[in-house]
Amino acid sequence: MFKKNTFTSYFAWFSLLFFLGNTPWVQPKQVEKTATQPNILIIFSDDHALNAISAYGSPYIKTPNIDRIGKEGAIFQHMFCTNSLCAPSRAALLTGKLSHINGHRDNLSRFNAGQDMFPKRLQAIGYQTSWIGKWHLEATPQYFDYWTVLPGQGQYYNPDFIEMDGQTRRYEGYATTITTDKAIHWLDKDRDKNKPFCMVVGQKAPHRNWLPDTMDFHAFDGVKFKMPPTFYDDYAGRVAAGKQEMNVYRDLRILEDLKVDYDLKRMTDAQRRAWQAYYQPMSEDFKRQNLSGKALDEWKFQRYMNDYLGCVISLDRNIGRLLNYLDEQKLSENTVVIYASDQGFYLGEHGWFDKRFMYEESEHMPFLMRYPKLIKPGTRVNELLMGIDFAPTFLDLAGAEIPTDIQGKSILPLLRKKRSKDWRQQVYYHYYEKAEHNVMKHFGIRTKRYKLIRFYGEGDFWELFDLQKDPQEMRNVYTDPANQALIVELKRQLKEMAAGYQDVEALEIMK
Repeated sequence: MFKKNTFTSYFAWFSLLFFLGNTPWVQPKQVEKTATQPNILIIFSDDHALNAISAYGSPYIKTPNIDRIGKEGAIFQHMFCTNSLCAPSRAALLTGKLSHINGHRDNLSRFNAGQDMFPKRLQAIGYQTSWIGKWHLEATPQYFDYWTVLPGQGQYYNPDFIEMDGQTRRYEGYATTITTDKAIHWLDKDRDKNKPFCMVVGQKAPHRNWLPDTMDFHAFDGVKFKMPPTFYDDYAGRVAAGKQEMNVYRDLRILEDLKVDYDLKRMTDAQRRAWQAYYQPMSEDFKRQNLSGKALDEWKFQRYMNDYLGCVISLDRNIGRLLNYLDEQKLSENTVVIYASDQGFYLGEHGWFDKRFMYEESEHMPFLMRYPKLIKPGTRVNELLMGIDFAPTFLDLAGAEIPTDIQGKSILPLLRKKRSKDWRQQVYYHYYEKAEHNVMKHFGIRTKRYKLIRFYGEGDFWELFDLQKDPQEMRNVYTDPANQALIVELKRQLKEMAAGYQDVEALEIMK
């Protein structure tokens, strides 16, 4: 009796185990993977200078909500764009590939939105994807379960949005706030909460022509911003810098950029009243002063900084709203939050606004990341990163396969080990657009200490900067005989990187 029951019990248990082990719906690895896949929130602004973020030591403004991401996670000290321009930087973010590979070299061409991109790979492993806000890629978004995007650069006040049904609708309010409203609404009401999400919030701010929210008009009343020591740079030894058309004191437009007698027709009555109450007295005072020379230059700089930083205040406030929503919904622990901008920007350094150049202020991107399950609060990462590293990092975080043709590298090994012996020692850059601001085409590499740039197209020439001795890049030391051995080595590295990244145009120029 005992033996029979024992045999029957063993047989029953064996049958049960065999059944469980061979039943398709019992897949422990799959269940575990789904349960641990993080949500990914990417906040991507436009033209945000490091000098306008207090986490990076801004002397001008406090950005407590952006700073919070770094305090509760990591600040990346050396993230660089690969082509300092709005659309090409977004193309690099999506594809993990340089401009000559993803096909989007400038703001004038149309992006191939059907090529392999990180949201496509995330969708394939069960993520719900969305892009909300500034897109600026002259193509219909693909591989997003939901999207609503600004046409082109978009408008600050009462912006239009292109919706998935093909209709364009206007929303009353301020673009930064409306974009955030739409993002929170999708997170709260429209997404499938049984799936992990990856959402890109593309903010227009603080892009030119810098129209602050009405509630932020008076944020810097009485503040006098200190002009950068390089404001009156004479561009000695730097031919391309002398040819540009992006000087605060020469090229900013009195009407559209500096808001003297500027009539913004798309405003509501309430917005217009607030606008006129703030800007009209300023316009009248400007005309009464009849400024000239350096007094006029300084007035332009102060007005530029007031409006630019006013846009940043709204940007930071709305980032706080997103972070608070994650906290309230208990999503913070399992959500990767990333703040970055498509490139840096000039706040009067070298006398400039805008970007484009490979010089530090425009090449250097802000990048902060929070993920409690991986990143210790207050982490600082000092390795050299590039904009093409975003896509493989997102795929790595989600547990998706990283395609072999992606040119960037996942940064997760740096976060897990704090450093990586085989990490890159140089970053690569190539700028192509000659259409606006008269910035010459150029390419080059940056190491921790040196930067070598080749300008071409209108007379070919080189520039070399020692960032340790000359962090403001005022002295081109390419012709210094003492640097010739260094130049040979840097050119070798540049050719090696160009070959590795298949930049045929750069290799041809260096022959």
